[in-house]
Amino acid sequence: MSTEPDSPQSTENAATAEPDAAEEPGTPVAAGAEDVHAGAATDADGTDEAEGAGGSEATETGAGGEGGEGGASTTAEAAEAEAAAQLSEAQAELAAQKLERERIERRKAEKAAPIAAGAKLSGKAADLLAAVRAVEGGATPPATVFGEEPAPRRPAPEPVRRPRQAPAEAVAPPAPAADAVEGVRRVLAGGGAPEALAPQAAAVLGEGAEDVLREDPWQLLRVPGVRPEQADGFARALLGPECAPDDERRGRALTVRLLEQAALAGHTALELPTLTAALVRQAVPDADAAVQSTLAEGEALVFQDALDAPTAGRPTADTMTGDEGHEGAEGEESGADRPVRVLVGLERYALAEESLADALARVVNSLAKEASAPWDPATAAASGSAAELIRAVAGHGLVLHTGGEAARAEPAALLAAARERGLRAVAACHTPDGLRRFTALLGERAADGAVVTVPGLLSGAEGPGRDGDGAFALDLLIVLDAPQLDVESAAMLAESLPDGARLVLSGDPAVLWSAGPGRVFADLLAARACPQVASRTPDPGPLGELVSGVGVGELNQVDAPGKEIVIVPVRDAGEAVHRTVQLLADSVPRAFGITSDEAVVITPGHGGAAGTRALNAALKERLNPGPGRFGGFDPGDRIAYSPAPGRTVTGRVVTADADGLHLTCADGSVVVPRERVEQTVRHGWALTAHQAAGSRWPAAVVVLPGDAAQALSRPWVYTAFGRAERHLSVVHGVEQALPRAVAEVPAKPRTTRLPVLLRTQLPAAE
Repeated sequence: MSTEPDSPQSTENAATAEPDAAEEPGTPVAAGAEDVHAGAATDADGTDEAEGAGGSEATETGAGGEGGEGGASTTAEAAEAEAAAQLSEAQAELAAQKLERERIERRKAEKAAPIAAGAKLSGKAADLLAAVRAVEGGATPPATVFGEEPAPRRPAPEPVRRPRQAPAEAVAPPAPAADAVEGVRRVLAGGGAPEALAPQAAAVLGEGAEDVLREDPWQLLRVPGVRPEQADGFARALLGPECAPDDERRGRALTVRLLEQAALAGHTALELPTLTAALVRQAVPDADAAVQSTLAEGEALVFQDALDAPTAGRPTADTMTGDEGHEGAEGEESGADRPVRVLVGLERYALAEESLADALARVVNSLAKEASAPWDPATAAASGSAAELIRAVAGHGLVLHTGGEAARAEPAALLAAARERGLRAVAACHTPDGLRRFTALLGERAADGAVVTVPGLLSGAEGPGRDGDGAFALDLLIVLDAPQLDVESAAMLAESLPDGARLVLSGDPAVLWSAGPGRVFADLLAARACPQVASRTPDPGPLGELVSGVGVGELNQVDAPGKEIVIVPVRDAGEAVHRTVQLLADSVPRAFGITSDEAVVITPGHGGAAGTRALNAALKERLNPGPGRFGGFDPGDRIAYSPAPGRTVTGRVVTADADGLHLTCADGSVVVPRERVEQTVRHGWALTAHQAAGSRWPAAVVVLPGDAAQALSRPWVYTAFGRAERHLSVVHGVEQALPRAVAEVPAKPRTTRLPVLLRTQLPAAE
């Protein structure tokens, strides 16, 4: 590695730093989400970067909600079909996801009573809460709760084809009516809240939003960005003397908010002691009663998960809430033979995890015994890890494949072999850039529709379409960048596979996890319930050597004779911004012939003196100066557009008019309505690592200002460094924090139920 020789030029003008402290890079958390998973960040645009949501990145606020009631009748569908053809891919994706969730919920409702949340939490749920309290107090829980004989493991039942609905034509959710917005505006004004929140509040709270807020002012917490103290002030202004900290409505609203914040940080549920501890920190006098009230109202579900053995390294309250000094109840011995944990979670993620486990069991068990015969010639023709992968896919319905960028050639060989045998096979990538790179690997073997993006496949905009039952018309689905799959997307993919189809999940387990809740790929790897093929194909060159070392916890000195890796030391954030602009605008293009449009800047967070906001302001001033007459944007600006939470697409501004901001993105042209611009569009010269995951650029400039030291982790560094194809510059201001993060800071733990659900459905493979 070499040191950048250029001396700083004082003529460069760095942007003024944002007042926000550097938000944690990598964990999706909305504004004011200090309660759960400190340092979580949300990918602004609607993608919760949560680098937790992926990891540790800056506050990237999720955009693109889903909401509204579905339910268009068949006659309405016919009337809307023509209009739907004009919808953007983002709208189609959101509508398809909503429809799929509704279908999953209907299916789950048909099952025998899952877990009921009855009035005042009677029966099993109440017993579970009492048992946890007993464990925390050092007593033995009642035998009626944990003393049952463990249920024998049962093989997954024979797959039964369940009727599926093909996705209806996508219909954009209607904007709230003007009179509804005006009614909400009056309530907000009466409570001293900003009237600008009225459109958002009306959309989030739905029909009757005005009455909802009057009856329960703490429902304002459902609006993104509203903090508990702000909702408390609003409630005091509306309710007067009736407002009190022990108000049952307040406890419920805060409980739901904490669960939503946990989801932004990647958790699909929270352990009960962690949740009650967080409620205590929010000045809820009776945290247990607040949880019980939330469960009784059906706003959350409670689960008892039996564990095979005491779980070392299970996430504690500290790791999930960021509250130092809080001691969770995880390590205490209850005296029971079977360790258990009680979890509380939101219904949507509970249904998604259960649906995913069911669907994966069906995929594993529905493959015909004789299905491997046609694959023999392909296995014989391949070699190395590619042959091993083809052999595993020939005999199994579900296969996991791990490896770096070079290892993508192996699923490419699998896809080509499958299509040569007449199978309906498709590969789905996380981003349009991933699609481009994978298509290039196929070369002449690429065929129309053979490679798609995951959002495009789910929305129906790409891929083979669906059969009469609503299942994909596929025999083999290969999902690249599998660590980026959140639990809801994974459930929709698996549920959409027909019986007898094969599923291959391929990805690099060392990168940041998904921006949305869950850690699907990591959970499946840990479950060992299906064949796993680890690629033996290393990434080449100095960059490959550096990134591979980071993946195993070593920051090695790497010979880079062609200046593939350059370290640029800086003293403070101001110098970091200055040198970053210099590198992107001058040094990298001059030394390597890589234009600024072909390079990317990656930094740990959105806020801070060298976060994406400050860097993008400085880069715009140098590369595309202008007054920002279109909501802060000018034609030619590079942007990062988030059409849905957890998803970022890069592009450029074309123009703006009454319809909104016109963008050209990697996956097509988009018009963003003006009311959505602030939530979903950011300048895009500088990104967080989670926004950049799934894409690569010829050159990457990774900025590590001194205030980002606490945000660094091994997966973050691995992901950021791995975005460079030919050249990597590291603007280095964290000194020994970088090697320490690589060696000692693994991914933040996430609480999920998928491992337990898989254990009951699929026995571990030998």
